[in-house]
Amino acid sequence: MNAFEALGLNEQIVQSITELGFENPTPIQQQAIPVLLSGTTDFVGLAQTGTGKTAAFGLPLLNLIDKAQRHPQALIICPTRELCLQITNDLAIFSKHSKGIFTEAVYGGASISMQIRNLKKGVQIVIATPGRLIDLIERHAIDLEKVKYVVLDEADEMLNMGFRDDIDFVLKNTINRESIWLFSATMPPEVRSISRNYMTNPKEVTVGKKNSTNANIDHQYMVVAAQHRFEALKRYIDFNPDMYGIIFTRTKADAQDIAEKLVREGYEIEALHGDLTQQQRDKVMGRFRSKQLQLLIATDVAARGIDVDSITHVINYELPDDMEVYTHRSGRTARAGKSGICISICHSRELYKIKQLEKIVNAQFHRMDVPDGKDVCRKQFFHFMDKLIGADVSHGDYETYLPDLVAKFEHISKEEVLQRVAAFEFNDLLKYYENAEDLNARISKDFRGADRDNGRDNGSRRERGQYNRGSNNGYTRLFINIGSKDGFYKASFLQFILDESNLNKEVLGRIDMREMNSWVEVDSAASGKMIKSLDGKKYNGRLIRMNEADGGFRRPSDEGRRRFSPQERRK
Repeated sequence: MNAFEALGLNEQIVQSITELGFENPTPIQQQAIPVLLSGTTDFVGLAQTGTGKTAAFGLPLLNLIDKAQRHPQALIICPTRELCLQITNDLAIFSKHSKGIFTEAVYGGASISMQIRNLKKGVQIVIATPGRLIDLIERHAIDLEKVKYVVLDEADEMLNMGFRDDIDFVLKNTINRESIWLFSATMPPEVRSISRNYMTNPKEVTVGKKNSTNANIDHQYMVVAAQHRFEALKRYIDFNPDMYGIIFTRTKADAQDIAEKLVREGYEIEALHGDLTQQQRDKVMGRFRSKQLQLLIATDVAARGIDVDSITHVINYELPDDMEVYTHRSGRTARAGKSGICISICHSRELYKIKQLEKIVNAQFHRMDVPDGKDVCRKQFFHFMDKLIGADVSHGDYETYLPDLVAKFEHISKEEVLQRVAAFEFNDLLKYYENAEDLNARISKDFRGADRDNGRDNGSRRERGQYNRGSNNGYTRLFINIGSKDGFYKASFLQFILDESNLNKEVLGRIDMREMNSWVEVDSAASGKMIKSLDGKKYNGRLIRMNEADGGFRRPSDEGRRRFSPQERRK
């Protein structure tokens, strides 16, 4: 008996997945399918991307569908067009031998009139992105009254993208559902609230530890000065000529700028960001999947739903502000049982994030040196020679020309031939790297505990104490009596203090934002200017107070109470 048949799936579905070569279910499939086949149990599945989640909910869903009824019985909601199409394609393959099951993908960027016509023909499963689904509901083009099963795939991604209100709207409109199946890589409070508000005694299954990443991912980081970030990226790409990867940036402007610079220097790369039309996006993704592009550079939003199994490297051009985003980025590599590398280009002030990430993903991070120029050239030489040695000479009448070639090179030694080949192929590379500077940033002893390669104790009490002092590693810790209650979130707060002080973001270190007040690490040389610019000003009628926080490791709330009277804090 096939292991999938033992889970309770019908013969037609088992036949389809057997033809695909599926023999043993993945851990999430093993635990989810028997529960979901009941059809009446709410379910929460926590598992990373690339662990077989689509089959975990898709196979039992196909098993439960009543083929005689041509109306929506199941609704699958996912964050992006790419994922929507991927799920639709997978369901078509899984139901190859299950005649009478009809699906429809509805998403933005495609003809809504065509989607409406297909829905009217009668489908049992609708796979949708939130925005387009809302459009169809408001046009009365889709009837959700008979939907029995609602699947939320990559729920954390959808909430990160701002779809909470849309999800609430849809769940309130599927009043006759029998169960909700929620799948997510992480379990932030927003996802937990959906479970709490809409699900009844859900069965929760976690594959691996919560918020942990794939064990096959090697987490690495390099430490460079901010102005050397692009050069470090370029050098790392040159050092890994077989790389097939994704580079993540925080903004679409950065993605476009870096892509243009690398294209001008001959790299096979394109940018994927929100300014692209759907047609342009499809073209870029088509070239990347066919490996016409070696690299894709993308923002987090634009990369949602990318599902390519053979990605070898994920590069964080900058670490994300939201640490859980790192989990999603790194999950793009090491899929389908393969191994992969996720490497981050860091500034020394970001090393505290590395410590946080080690706890969040439950993995050790390894510091890597930015390769020097000679190492890059040596790696490129060997890569070229390996390709030369491995060239297929079985096709073609090379024997005809061989005597002439031998005669041409009879007065030149093998060493000279190799030298001339290297000069011909790598002349520009050699010139570029012959005087290449060392890009590795020196880490002050306050932070060396984060560098496991130097053999020092990462958690020494002395270093922890130093890290939390008011002034460390060239930074001064400032207190300011504004926070999230004033309508700020981290990005808008950062923009506010930079605009008011007319300083560059490079002077900022760690920001600890609370409801009533915040703490900001600022380059000590710029701290006086920031205090002078903000202290005493008003924001929405409140008097701003900013000054240096005291040294020592105390709770931020203690610092606030010591420095300001209750009357001052209420201003």
